[in-house]
Amino acid sequence: MTSEIPAELSRLRSSIDNLDAALVHLMAERFKCTQRVGELKAGLGLPPADPDREAEQIRRLRGLAEESQLDPEFAEDLLGFIVGRVVRNHEAIARDIG
Repeated sequence: MTSEIPAELSRLRSSIDNLDAALVHLMAERFKCTQRVGELKAGLGLPPADPDREAEQIRRLRGLAEESQLDPEFAEDLLGFIVGRVVRNHEAIARDIG
């Protein structure tokens, strides 16, 4: 049985590497979208942050996390980190355009 562990470990690590690559590509696409959102907000004079939208997203992602058997707190923390970066980007865009 111990001879199977390295092969299984290798397969699992390969899967993790593929998932990490997919996450990076998904985040790149997400940030392309949020870049455009920031440009639109700045052009319309809207604030960089939208607390109502953020609260809605937290509720939605917590539900998705529960359905996927992922810790909802982890999902919320991750979204908080991402949204924090997005808001900073939107603030920079507003400064550049303003």
